[in-house]
Amino acid sequence: MYRGLLYRALNPVYAREPLSGRGAQLYGGRFNPKGTPALYASLTVMTALREANQVGSLQPTTLVSYDAEVERVFDSRDPTALAAHDMDGDALGDADWRDQMKAKGEARTQAFARRLAEAGYQGLLVRSFARGAGVDDMNLVLFAWGSGSPSRLTLIDDEQRLARL
Repeated sequence: MYRGLLYRALNPVYAREPLSGRGAQLYGGRFNPKGTPALYASLTVMTALREANQVGSLQPTTLVSYDAEVERVFDSRDPTALAAHDMDGDALGDADWRDQMKAKGEARTQAFARRLAEAGYQGLLVRSFARGAGVDDMNLVLFAWGSGSPSRLTLIDDEQRLARL
């Protein structure tokens, strides 16, 4: 179970759709192949900024936060649980996931996340592998989310600022 705040530093192109997971769906991510939506969120603002700007200089970003309550979250910090799902910490951080996706259609980490989703998990708690991130910089990758249980995600935008973009 995860209950608390989450953060994302969005490319401004997707700022009008902060709950869509569309960028990940279009391009694929470490834990989702192209065509499969996923929402990559961080437990801290700084981790979100690192995630959004992994290459080159800091680019324009739109920082958003969510109030989240996710019932079934797989905690990748547990090596025994990882091994039970044919995964380990080194494979989670494998920098070749894009090459695997191109060659096989699905990277090992993407297959792992797919199996978790099929087993009923709504999200994966995993360390950030962005440049400058440490072992305590954590992300929550959501496979399923919506406005209610079991995986509630509510954008915090009381002043409707994103509607003005």
